[in-house]
Amino acid sequence: MSATGLWVIGTVSDEELRQLLRAAAEAGPPAPVVPGVAAELAWWRGVAGASLFGERAAGDGSAGEDARRLCAFFDSCRDGSDAVEDFREAVMGHFRPEDKEGLFAAAARKANPFWALAYALGPDATLQLPGWFGDFLLDSRQVRACLPDAEEALTLTGARRREAVERIRAWMTGLGDDPDHDADALLDGPLRVLRHAARTGQGVAGHTYWY
Repeated sequence: MSATGLWVIGTVSDEELRQLLRAAAEAGPPAPVVPGVAAELAWWRGVAGASLFGERAAGDGSAGEDARRLCAFFDSCRDGSDAVEDFREAVMGHFRPEDKEGLFAAAARKANPFWALAYALGPDATLQLPGWFGDFLLDSRQVRACLPDAEEALTLTGARRREAVERIRAWMTGLGDDPDHDADALLDGPLRVLRHAARTGQGVAGHTYWY
């Protein structure tokens, strides 16, 4: 059975965030930081400008060794402990599906949508996004503070946007099983939610999942 990756971002009120954080603190300390992050980030910067996949037009869209190493690095940065997974589920319970502007979700077979976005953006732009590799919990003040960096990272036009779309599709094809993934929505959706939260004075949470 193949896994599906999911990245969900939604607005949450500041009071709800405070309640969630109190509950998380009572559940115990967070997991320790994974060693080797600085070295892998330095390696990623060294290969960020290159394509890590074969040419799809030539019938060779498979992932190379460096693509699999980058995938393993992203995976190592994600806390999949039971306590954190329970916390993610608790946060999702506060999202409001009826608030279309305040909710974004991307799913992909055999691929994590955020990892595809990170590959498209490169390490420096990825680190301008809030939180840690797709996971974040921001109150309304933090949303306003992080919005300029997120806008700089995600507002892509012209050749830069076309390149990002192509790299997202390469990831979804070479490491996933979703060649028709909506790359434009993956670029635009997170910023839409952050801007909506800033306008309405809300916080935002983002989480990555496998199911």
